[in-house]
Amino acid sequence: MLYSKSYIFTLKETPRDAEIVSHQLMLRAGLIRKSAAGLYTWMPLGKRVLDKVIAITKQEMDKAGALEVLLPFVTQGELWQESGRWDTMGKELLRFTDRHNHDFVLGPTHEEAFSQIIRETAQSYQDLPVNIYQINTKFRDEIRPRYGMIRCREFIMKDAYSFDLDEAGLDKSYQAMRKAYLSIFHRAGLTVDPVLADSGNIGGSGSEEFMVPSAVGDDSIVKCTCGYVANAEKAESIIPKREIKSEQKIEKTHTPGVKTIQDLAQFFNCEAKDLVKAFIVEADGKLVMACIRGDLQINERKLQNLLNATEMTIAEADVIYAQTKAPIGFLGAKDWPTDVILDESVLDMHDTVIGANEKDMHWKGVSVLRDCKKTLSGSFHLAEDGHLCVSCQKPLQTYKGIEVGHIFKLGTKYTEAMKVTVLDKNNKEIFPVCGCYGIGMGRVVAAIVEQGADANGIVFPMSVAPYHVIITPTLAEGELFEQASELYNLLQDNNIEVLLDDRNERPGSKFKDADLLGIPLRITVGRSWQEKQEFEVKVRRTGELLSIAKANLLPTIQDLMAKEYEVLNK
Repeated sequence: MLYSKSYIFTLKETPRDAEIVSHQLMLRAGLIRKSAAGLYTWMPLGKRVLDKVIAITKQEMDKAGALEVLLPFVTQGELWQESGRWDTMGKELLRFTDRHNHDFVLGPTHEEAFSQIIRETAQSYQDLPVNIYQINTKFRDEIRPRYGMIRCREFIMKDAYSFDLDEAGLDKSYQAMRKAYLSIFHRAGLTVDPVLADSGNIGGSGSEEFMVPSAVGDDSIVKCTCGYVANAEKAESIIPKREIKSEQKIEKTHTPGVKTIQDLAQFFNCEAKDLVKAFIVEADGKLVMACIRGDLQINERKLQNLLNATEMTIAEADVIYAQTKAPIGFLGAKDWPTDVILDESVLDMHDTVIGANEKDMHWKGVSVLRDCKKTLSGSFHLAEDGHLCVSCQKPLQTYKGIEVGHIFKLGTKYTEAMKVTVLDKNNKEIFPVCGCYGIGMGRVVAAIVEQGADANGIVFPMSVAPYHVIITPTLAEGELFEQASELYNLLQDNNIEVLLDDRNERPGSKFKDADLLGIPLRITVGRSWQEKQEFEVKVRRTGELLSIAKANLLPTIQDLMAKEYEVLNK
């Protein structure tokens, strides 16, 4: 392909709203263009990368025995009502009514629709097991879309659903998909960690996420040397112990301007772990106070699960004050007017301090179970560095990650709710056991960019690069361009995907764009040809420079391509 005909528009400056490397580089390299908040257009160069990721995914899914289908993007609302998720999915589910007053949704996921297929087709044990998948558009009305393709509203997902006769069959399907996922990510050049995960509103008995380690990842991962790995939303930990104090008399104390845990610890000459801090969350429209030890952080997912809430956010100060007249910084569970949930870390605390729900006032000498209101208790603290592993009691470590895939054991959650049955060998009706397996295609591309980028731009693996080779003649006319054109035809004739930079631009600009685009191999036709009848070949990943005679160029390029593929097979 000629660069001048490729509709590539690169940017010299980083867009102001692009916060992370992958978002910045995908916009600057012209892979995507922003349409609206959380909505992006895949431009020709980016679409080539996306298509290669999709092709790898299809190959591995087919190899695992899955069958491809294509469902409507729009799903009937009545299916979601059958499953019970019409009322529990929250505002991420975009609902609408057609001209006939029928309810529909823009599918954020397709458990209901796939279950309908099985309900209408499979009749007996002879029709199962089956694993069907699609690669299709999804829409989730994210409250805060950000980071480009990492968290957008409309995206392309590969979602697969296995239906088995029993749990043993589900285990087999689940492990086949786990193996396929590891192969997909490996072939795409990604380093991933499978981690235990929370199933969220999809539900089921267990799940794993495939995480790409990244400093800008949305998810925190907890890891131990014993092999325990989990998303922080799911992870359990043993928190550092503290001295159990004796009960004291409760007393209201004037604490002018003392709002934070750090200020309180200094004021009362104690440590943060000796204090109780309170958060107010809005769970399905109700204010709830959550109390946790002062040195710990709230795990919002665990808290939401404990509250069995469809939606939960940290409440705004003006909302709290309007309903309770309590000022932020002085909140406490004694005589609190709404529900109170206590983390297990505070249940044995005596002689501690809590807010008095009055400005500049706290209670000291508090024994939590004696003096505080309790509607509910449970574990909702976040596992952190230094906490102990629940498996081996060694210290845990945490790091950030980008989720690129998620697999679930759904069991009979959807088949029972939607009355999906088949006849077993004894002619008895049974509910098929279901598994669900998803990969965000665009997020995989973003993760590849994020993981491999350097100071000069994108570094694409050979397997997903938009082109294998870019040819950059330093002049767009004369002998140098003629030689570049000959090389272009030679490589194309040998099934090598090649981009010829035929623009009338300065060599430096061409080299910068070649690095920005991340194409694995660059052939420069310039001074080396004029002086020594050689071409300069640069390997983008390593920066290695080679001077190659014309007769040796094709075998050299083929050898370098093979070596780049070998890197993906290690």
